[in-house]
Amino acid sequence: MKLHDLRPPDGAHTAKTRVGRGIAAGKGKTAGRGTKGQKSRAGSSIPAWFEGGQTPIHIRIPKLRGFRNINRIEYEVVNVGAISAAIELGRLPEGDLPGAPERATPAPVSVNQELLRMAGLVRSLDKPLKILGSGDVSRPLFVVADAFTRSAREKIEGAGGTVQVIEIPTSLLAAIGVEPAAGAD
Repeated sequence: MKLHDLRPPDGAHTAKTRVGRGIAAGKGKTAGRGTKGQKSRAGSSIPAWFEGGQTPIHIRIPKLRGFRNINRIEYEVVNVGAISAAIELGRLPEGDLPGAPERATPAPVSVNQELLRMAGLVRSLDKPLKILGSGDVSRPLFVVADAFTRSAREKIEGAGGTVQVIEIPTSLLAAIGVEPAAGAD
C-alpha cells in the first residue's frame, strides 16, 4: 500500500446535491422546494415559534408564578413506622455485637442511611436523610440521620431510643493530635 493508493471507504463521502441544474439532474426547476408558497421563495425564513398567524403558545399560556428556592434541601425521607416494620420483618439487623455482655434491656437497633439502603427503604446515599414521624415505634432505636421531625424525635425517644443528628462543621477543625495555634479560633 502506498500513500497515493489511500482512499476513504465507499459511502464515507457523498457529493453535495446540486439543485436547480435542469430536469435531467433530478433537482431542477423548483429545486426540491415544492410549488409556490412562502418557503419556496428566495429569502424566506420563518421563525421556529411562528404558528401561521394564530396566537403563539408563548402568549396563549399564562406566565409561570412563584419562584424556585435555590437553598432548598432535597431529602431522602423515611417514616419511623417503616423502620419498625422493616425490623419486624427482619430486613434490618438487630441485637448486640458478638461477644458483647448480656443486657437486662434489649439493645437499641442501630439505624443509619446505609442500613436503610440495604433494607430497601432509601433509594440513594447521595441525598441527606430525614426521618419523619408517621407510624409507631415499638422498640428502642439508635437512629443516625441528617434531620428529624419533632414527632419522629418524640416517638423514638418515647420508645427508649436515641437520635443523633449528623452535623457538618461550619468552621475548620484542627487535625487529630495537633493543638490549635495560639490566637486561632
